[in-house]
Amino acid sequence: QVQLVESGGGLVQPGGSLRLSCAASGIIFRISTMGWYRQAPGKERELVASITPGGSTNYAGSVKGRFTISRDNAKNTVYLQMNSLKSEDTAVYYCSARNVQSTVLYWGQGTQVTVSS
Repeated sequence: QVQLVESGGGLVQPGGSLRLSCAASGIIFRISTMGWYRQAPGKERELVASITPGGSTNYAGSVKGRFTISRDNAKNTVYLQMNSLKSEDTAVYYCSARNVQSTVLYWGQGTQVTVSS
């Protein structure tokens, strides 16, 4: 059974930082592309960042230079460091996982990030 458990969300002021974590189980983490998506109220879910098993990263233009995705294969965990947060970053953030040999995409339950003064 695949489980992706996110943590680290919360309320932060504009300009602040948060680090999200996603602990994975039930998948072969080291051969999975991991990603972070977000969904704001009334908007579609969008890709924020992804990281391949080899460590190649991809970012949405709106977060490039502010967010950093990383992975720890020993801990089966992927992180999203978010700096210089803006109100428009407010959303539910979801962790995703996909084995590179499969098209199946797994999701976590989501964690709320609210950027507000």
